[in-house]
Amino acid sequence: MFKDQAASVRGALTAAPQDERRRLAHGLRGSAGGVGAFVVADCAAELEHNPAVVDCVSRLQAAIDEVLAFITKISR
Repeated sequence: MFKDQAASVRGALTAAPQDERRRLAHGLRGSAGGVGAFVVADCAAELEHNPAVVDCVSRLQAAIDEVLAFITKISR
């Protein structure tokens, strides 16, 4: 479930308006913290408070990529 949510949020962030970025980041922050993906949770919290900062979007997308790669690796 987290994997699907993270992938969906990652894809939507770039084109999303600021209020949508804030909503997406808020939801992802909670679920990421719940599964122990603390770097994603921290980046999502930062984006939630700074939805206009493109660097926050890039950092969150990179963190999501790392977590998704890790999940894929341990799921084999």
